[in-house]
Amino acid sequence: MGAELVLLALCTGSGLGFLALATRSALAALRLSLRGLRVMGQVRPREASDRRWGGLVVFCDHLGRGLVLDPGWRGPLCGLPPVGASVPVVYTRNRPATARLWTLRYLLAPSFGWFLSSTLAFGTGVVVSS
Repeated sequence: MGAELVLLALCTGSGLGFLALATRSALAALRLSLRGLRVMGQVRPREASDRRWGGLVVFCDHLGRGLVLDPGWRGPLCGLPPVGASVPVVYTRNRPATARLWTLRYLLAPSFGWFLSSTLAFGTGVVVSS
């Protein structure tokens, strides 16, 4: 009985933590959509020595500075167009270095992953408790 209670508490705590992270990520995406500045960026190829997948997005902020956005491993999976195409980028005025792609999949993918993790944790807690 004690081990089941500890596992239930662990699953519930993890589920609540994941739910808090999902809410935070969704609110960050909402904040970007409401207050963010949108600019167009160009997808450029990575250097030949860089073995990571996908391209880099080059854009200019509101002050005219050139910045590079690395969408990481989520870029090709979340709608990054091919090299040479233009893509919308959104960022907050005070922090253009934290820019994101302005695609629905790219903005909401982290919150979906956290919600899925939260559901799995809560479901494990329900199965353990019964």
